[in-house]
Amino acid sequence: MSITTDQLRAGAAGSLWLRLAAVSLPLLMIAPAFWNGYPLLQWDTGGYLARWYEGYLVPSRSTVFGLYLHYGESFGFWINLAVQSLAALWLLQLSLRVLGLMQTSRFVAIALLLIVSTALPWLASMLLTDIFAGLSILSLFLLVIGGQRTSTLEKISLFGFTAFAAATHSATLGVLLGLCVAGWMARPFVGHRLPRAGLAQASMTIVAGALMLVSANHALSGKWAWTPGGYGVAFGRMMQDGIVARFLNDHCPRENFKLCPYRNQLPASADEFLWGKSMFNTLGRFEGMNDEMSYIVVHSLADYPAWQAGAALRAMGQQLLHVATGEGTNGWIPHTYGIIERYIPAQVAPMRAARQQHWGVDFDYVNWLHVPVALASMLALVALLGRALANRRLDDLTLLAGTVMLALLGNAFICAVISGPHDRYGARMAWVATFVVLMALFRAFGDDKPADKASAAA
Repeated sequence: MSITTDQLRAGAAGSLWLRLAAVSLPLLMIAPAFWNGYPLLQWDTGGYLARWYEGYLVPSRSTVFGLYLHYGESFGFWINLAVQSLAALWLLQLSLRVLGLMQTSRFVAIALLLIVSTALPWLASMLLTDIFAGLSILSLFLLVIGGQRTSTLEKISLFGFTAFAAATHSATLGVLLGLCVAGWMARPFVGHRLPRAGLAQASMTIVAGALMLVSANHALSGKWAWTPGGYGVAFGRMMQDGIVARFLNDHCPRENFKLCPYRNQLPASADEFLWGKSMFNTLGRFEGMNDEMSYIVVHSLADYPAWQAGAALRAMGQQLLHVATGEGTNGWIPHTYGIIERYIPAQVAPMRAARQQHWGVDFDYVNWLHVPVALASMLALVALLGRALANRRLDDLTLLAGTVMLALLGNAFICAVISGPHDRYGARMAWVATFVVLMALFRAFGDDKPADKASAAA
């Protein structure tokens, strides 16, 4: 069949548009920040920024992520957003390539669909650890199954990225650890599909991330210690479920807790207790209450095991449905503003000029699309796994779908049980389900299935 001049021109024009689209993707990935006029901030951003300056550890604020933000201050944090954008696109294209689905047009289409319909660009545009939670699932998976399909440099990059992501947040480290344990448990049943060398490398990222965090904590605070705050956050969740009030009513006649005089005045929510104007402030916050909160957490688990189990399962189920984009990213974040004004005065003017600081960021319209897409993607992921199991099909895409499903469940369990259900925790992971579903759809309607044929042959 001969090719006409018009067909050649059309092909060249299409190739040019694809190249232009690919070049513009890094900018589109952080388009929300450009539209805002400044990187998006969140309730927790200030706590991370302050770690370099204050030189002590605070609950749930990774010093590793604080250092990462600090090195972007001179560039208005835009260099951090550039890193996040490029990391996201790198892992998207590497996932497609390793699974045998990489085509420029397909990569561009999937990236654009994720940018439009999921939280991914908002996470990449934000100064918060959440972008690394979802990306680390992909990097860990690629480290396990990459084998001969990734270069030595790519393996080193995947290892370093996953370790860094694990060090940015304890919940992320917990999810990654759970995936590694699940991988080792599943290996006897799936054999070479989960290479021993890949699982070993993935497992070592957890060790490297933990060492990175402890070393950063020592460098900034002089203490060889883990980031504090686990018991305090868990206490808040138990208080929200009514367990703390019951424990105090049962024990205060015999034991003299600081909270005994307040047992009938406890706030209704954990956020109000820990971060609002409550008796927690009067009693010395984490420093003054940590021993008492840890005691109550541990002993209430022993006193009310059935209640604790039921509350945990309910919270986990609720967390799976909390997937809205933008929680905590609004105009009322006084602590973050205060930290920037105190320690980074050069950033005050551009920060104050941004849309967010004028309450110009409204996620209601965004979530009309993001929430149904996220929920539908998770349901589709279940259907995809169910169909694969029914057909006894165990290829790399099925393994990725299973990995993401375990990550979603692990994330829901860890975050909901420790901190209680929040949209932020769900949104930072749900977009990965959308990515897997899109890959499955493009494969189903595509004409190139080399990875699947290889899997079937194996």
